[in-house]
Amino acid sequence: MLYVGLDVHQKRSSICILDDNGKTVKQELVRGPWPQVIDRLRSIAQQPISVCYEASCGYGHLYDRIAPLASQVAVAHPGQLRLIFKSKRKHDRVDAAKLAKLLYLDAVPRVHVPSIDVRSWRKLIEFRQKLLGTRVAAKNQIRAVLRGNGIAAPRGLWTRKAMRWLSGGLNLPAGEKLTLEMALEEIAGLTAKIKRVEQELARIAARHPGVTLLQTIPGVGIRTAEAFCAYVDDVKRFARNRQVGSYFGLVPCLDSSAGRDRFGHITREGPATVRKLLCEAAWSCVRHNPKLRSFFQQVMNGDADRKKIALVATAHRLCRIMAAMLRSGEVWRRA
Repeated sequence: MLYVGLDVHQKRSSICILDDNGKTVKQELVRGPWPQVIDRLRSIAQQPISVCYEASCGYGHLYDRIAPLASQVAVAHPGQLRLIFKSKRKHDRVDAAKLAKLLYLDAVPRVHVPSIDVRSWRKLIEFRQKLLGTRVAAKNQIRAVLRGNGIAAPRGLWTRKAMRWLSGGLNLPAGEKLTLEMALEEIAGLTAKIKRVEQELARIAARHPGVTLLQTIPGVGIRTAEAFCAYVDDVKRFARNRQVGSYFGLVPCLDSSAGRDRFGHITREGPATVRKLLCEAAWSCVRHNPKLRSFFQQVMNGDADRKKIALVATAHRLCRIMAAMLRSGEVWRRA
């Protein structure tokens, strides 16, 4: 068995090969795009090989290409690698050697590599979030124009009636008027794109039983349910439901020493989009879900300053409930 560490980039990649005894057999530089790296691995794979590389943009596509050639493919978690190998000496050749040694020692901090369909689903969810962010920026630009010219904005500024008022010829300087018109055009275009993306997301969600299952929770909509299912993928890869909360970064940082536990802010690790959607769903659950409202009030304990803490705790509780439902297949029990 040969142990191959890859430090992969778009135009050049470093390869380090170890033998069965953990000794370096060869280190080399492959110039060119990923297909040339695959060809080099194919030439090495005349005998069994095990490959390790760091997760980055396109790691799933690379996994699909390498998997048929290798006995095992380990994709390393970048954040945890930095904890293991925190060094001021940063070099592609050195990084490839470190990955090969971790692979030989079976100490690679691995990431889950979902199927190509799930990866595409995740990208579409993230694309929708980017479109929403761009639309919010355009709306803020319009608010800035109105405020800068002393114009009081009506309530419900983004209703059809208010949009007609905005485009109806406000008394503005030429530059400000052009800014307003272009922002309105951008909002209209982005809204059409978001609707198109949401139609495709709805088509994907209709084929996934977990999305329908999670929507039985009062306060959880399709956007939260689909994002949770897409990023959890297979809930059985988590040994316990509490690990799902840790995966989404909803657990507090812990510094434990000499028998004392010190808790800090939440870790904020994992996909930020799902964490954001879970917090938004938690607010909805506080309004519409008696069980989670009771939990929220219990954590807040009558102290308004603890409202945000209680909200994050509720989002964490909701996350574990959703994981348990996916694991068991049971719908939400209202009683």
